[in-house]
Amino acid sequence: MIDPFFAPIPALQAWAEPLCQYLNLKTLPLHIHEVFAAFLLYHSIFEYIAPPISAILFSRYSKLSDESRLRWNMNCVSFVQSVLISYMAIYVIVNDEERWNMNLEERIWGYTGAAGLVQALGTGYFLFDFVIMIRYLKTFGLPMLAHAVSCLVTYTIGFRPVCNYYGCVFLLYELSTPFLNIHWFFDKLGMTGSKAQLYNGFVLLGTFFLARLVWGLFATVYIYTDVWKVISIRNTPEITENNELLKYGYEKAFPDWLIVLYLGGHLTLNTLNVYWFNKMIDAVKKRFSKKPSKVL
Repeated sequence: MIDPFFAPIPALQAWAEPLCQYLNLKTLPLHIHEVFAAFLLYHSIFEYIAPPISAILFSRYSKLSDESRLRWNMNCVSFVQSVLISYMAIYVIVNDEERWNMNLEERIWGYTGAAGLVQALGTGYFLFDFVIMIRYLKTFGLPMLAHAVSCLVTYTIGFRPVCNYYGCVFLLYELSTPFLNIHWFFDKLGMTGSKAQLYNGFVLLGTFFLARLVWGLFATVYIYTDVWKVISIRNTPEITENNELLKYGYEKAFPDWLIVLYLGGHLTLNTLNVYWFNKMIDAVKKRFSKKPSKVL
C-alpha cells in the first residue's frame, strides 16, 4: 500500500539524505517531511493552540499552577495524537494487503509506504515528546523520559527498515491513552469521584489492560519469535531484487547491537506498562474511596 500522504519535499529529502545514509536509515528520507509535519503539529498544539482554547472553554485552566498547565497542554497533545495514530494504525492494518501477506523475512525487513507513514507520525510525536521531557524533566520525571527515549529509538531504527510491519502493531498501545487524558481532565475540572470519571476509569483500565498488557504481550512474543527465527538466516545471500517489499531491506542486516537495542526498548516499554497499570489502579481506588485524597 502506497503512502497516502503528499510526496516528499525534494529539498528536505536531499538535506536528510547524507545523515540517513550514514545511520543506515534507508527509508527515512521518504518520510522525513511527515516526521517534521507531525512534530510541528504537536508542538503547535502544545505551545499555541491548547493554551488559548483551554482558557476560553474552561475557566479553571487559568487558575491552574504553571506545572498543571504544562500537564494540561501535554494531555491535549496526547489526546489528539493517540486518536490520530490509533485511527491510522488500524486503517493500515485493515487495508494494507501487502502487509497482510508478509512472510517472515518481509515482517522483519520489508517495507510498505503506508506503514512507513504511520511509523513517521509516531516518530514525529516521540521526537516532540522527547524534547518536552528534556525541557521539563523536573515536571514529568525520569520514567516519562525513559518512555520517550525508548519509543523514539525504536521507531527511528525502524527506518533501516527493520520491523516496519510491527510499527502499526505496537502503536495500538495508544488506544487506552484518550481515556487516560479524559481521566486527568476530570480531576482538573473538579469532577474527581464523579460517575463520569468512574465510568471512564473502568474503560481506561479495560482498554489499558487489553491494549498494552494483553495485546502488548502477544505482539512482543510474536516479534521476539520472528527475531529469533531470522537470527539464523540474517547472513544468507542477498534477497532477490524483484521482491518489491524487500527492496530497501536487501542486505538483511540485523546486527547484535540492533537486536539488543530494539528488543531492549520493547522490554522497557512492557515493564513501564505494568508499572503504570498498577499506578492507575491505585489512582482509581483513591478517587472513589469514602475520603478521597486531594489530587495534586
